[in-house]
Amino acid sequence: METTNVTAAHPAVASEPAQAGHPPGAVTHPARQPLVDAEGLLCGFELVTREPLAGDGAADADPASRRAASDAALTQTLALLGASGVHAALGGHRGYLSVNRALLMADDLARISPERYFFQLPPDIAIDGELTARLVALHGKRYRFVLDRVSAPDATFAKLLPYVYAVKIDVAKVAPDLLAKLADALKSAGKILIALGVDSHETFERAKAARFDVFQGYFFARADRQASRRASAPRQALLNLLRLLSADPSVAQLEAELKLNPVLVMHIMRLANSGEASIGRKVATLRDAINATGTNRIARWTQLLLYADGRKVRLEDDPLVQLAATRARFMEMAAARLTQANRKVVDAAFLTGVFSLVDAVFGDTLEATLDALMLAGHIRAAILRHEGLLGTLLAAVQALERADWAALEQVSEALAPFTPPELAELAIASAAWASAADQHGDNAGLERVQE
Repeated sequence: METTNVTAAHPAVASEPAQAGHPPGAVTHPARQPLVDAEGLLCGFELVTREPLAGDGAADADPASRRAASDAALTQTLALLGASGVHAALGGHRGYLSVNRALLMADDLARISPERYFFQLPPDIAIDGELTARLVALHGKRYRFVLDRVSAPDATFAKLLPYVYAVKIDVAKVAPDLLAKLADALKSAGKILIALGVDSHETFERAKAARFDVFQGYFFARADRQASRRASAPRQALLNLLRLLSADPSVAQLEAELKLNPVLVMHIMRLANSGEASIGRKVATLRDAINATGTNRIARWTQLLLYADGRKVRLEDDPLVQLAATRARFMEMAAARLTQANRKVVDAAFLTGVFSLVDAVFGDTLEATLDALMLAGHIRAAILRHEGLLGTLLAAVQALERADWAALEQVSEALAPFTPPELAELAIASAAWASAADQHGDNAGLERVQE
């Protein structure tokens, strides 16, 4: 692995013109949070905005005020969804978007596709005859609604329940006996159940036992020896390959190692014959494939493939691969914009992002796993203690994963002149890259892990 040290001081960001529509302190790109099904496969992403939608369109407001509020909410939301990379960051999955009354009442709501988004209704939304009629009309146009952040049934919950497709319940805030009763009642009513705040395998199993259908949280990225990922057959071969790649092998050495692993040969050949790695003709031999691809691309492909589930899951449906790839790409892109950054710094940034989640793969402590991988000291320090530039970049992307805007503000001060909007935009661009990894020259061939 790369051993070049990265100074703890933060180099200045290369001077670039500010993005249009990015006023200081305004995050125009949302955070992206995964939702998975009972098998642990991605089935959607919530787009979490920093600021609430403009206006609330209160029922007791005068018509002009309500119209102004709905127009403002729609304009803001369309700008959000139209921001660069947001659509691609969904990776073909449904988006979950929180809405308010103003947006629901907007005349031009049809500009938001019902095939791509579920609308999340806040638990305190004012329900009256006008809103009910609007929900019925939108439902007839194939829009689907999710009652968001439910912790206890109340009058609003009862009034909205007939019009929602799914109910999102904060399982940590509901007593186990009430959770079971509530889940049974909602399942009997034909509702899809979404468990919110599932950040441990214990919470996942509890919600799964209560017959929840969808789970939002990062339990899949947590190390748990009793509930760790299913071992992937090629994983040890991938580790051996990574160790060899860290020693700057010759083509002959790399060819010999790859030939011991037919699955890896298949992926290298795919990588060489697609995207940017292609040399304009079909590569027929492994040696030609290695030369066409380059050891740097092979190393990055191998690092990401290490996270792939052993069930032949498509990478765009694997939440851990998506998370690792997004972190790595974010750190690489951010480091590349630093005036003092060089190829070694950028490569170390990518590596830090990739290996910040390895405990989820091996089920051991993060420190023990990093020791076994023999990573450079500054990379270990960045992952374990957020030290140095790499540690600060890792803290930034983790804040965006949590939609912790206060933490992002604090981290961005250490990365000045990076601003929170610029960091949020980089995160969405990284998510879009990860969601289409098999379409990029750097990662073509990542489609599946074969047993």
